[in-house]
Amino acid sequence: MSIITLSRGGLVARVDTKGAQLMGLALNGDEYLWQADPAWWAKTSPVLFPQVGEPGAKELQCSAGVCHMPRHGFARDFEHKVIAQDESSVTFELTQSDKTLAVYPYDFTLNMTYAITGDATLTQTFKVTNNSDVAMPFAVGGHPAFNVPMPGTTDESFDDYELRFCEPWTGDSPKIVDGGMISYADPIHILQDSDAIAVNRGLFDFDTVVLRSVPNNTIDLVSKVSGRGVRLDFPGFDFVGIWSAKPDAPFVAVEPWTGHAGMPDEDDVLEHRDNIIILAPGDVDERSFSMTVH
Repeated sequence: MSIITLSRGGLVARVDTKGAQLMGLALNGDEYLWQADPAWWAKTSPVLFPQVGEPGAKELQCSAGVCHMPRHGFARDFEHKVIAQDESSVTFELTQSDKTLAVYPYDFTLNMTYAITGDATLTQTFKVTNNSDVAMPFAVGGHPAFNVPMPGTTDESFDDYELRFCEPWTGDSPKIVDGGMISYADPIHILQDSDAIAVNRGLFDFDTVVLRSVPNNTIDLVSKVSGRGVRLDFPGFDFVGIWSAKPDAPFVAVEPWTGHAGMPDEDDVLEHRDNIIILAPGDVDERSFSMTVH
């Protein structure tokens, strides 16, 4: 476990080799990323692979045998090897081991790259290679949480923030059920022909808001008072989770996902899960999202 620091101009990012987890994102000394206070949540931005959310079954069938998939996968639990690094970027690598094969029987390579790609932008890239001789099902996701209120602000509260979209749209969220699975049977109506969602404690009455097909795959978590915030651009990620810990955590997580937790009406075959990625032997899947602070 060690912390790697990236910098460019006034933007500084810190990444832990344990879990390849982003630990800090500061602009001109102002820290935007949640700092893992265990009173609410002891993580900052874990990497989700090869599962996003709760799988809903202790055992899942898959092309390589049986998976015992933990919630949010296992990438966050292991030390990741640094394979490339310069002043403003770092690339990590995680491959299969006896421990991973016991729960996910595939040979894989997960490369995580963090790169400062603009004066106030950090890009996080997931590159997954299937080294097995059978097709490999998986999902990836980010889980960055941001301080709310934002740094450098005064006299602001949690309720002064909103989630802004690039255009008006209508979106529903499934409810979290059965210990973390999701259900669309009785969806929550989150917004109707609107380009913003108010941030308040009631937004998280059902734990996590899960949105699908967000316009242009862009969300801005921003203060209505100061304009301070962070914009996430996540092409290639069909879902985004919005979460804060009850009852009064001073952060909001904005989480780009390729997939989501299991649903009660799904069977226990991993390849049958909604929006699962199926990667052929020898193939590579690469996708990125960026965080721009302002």
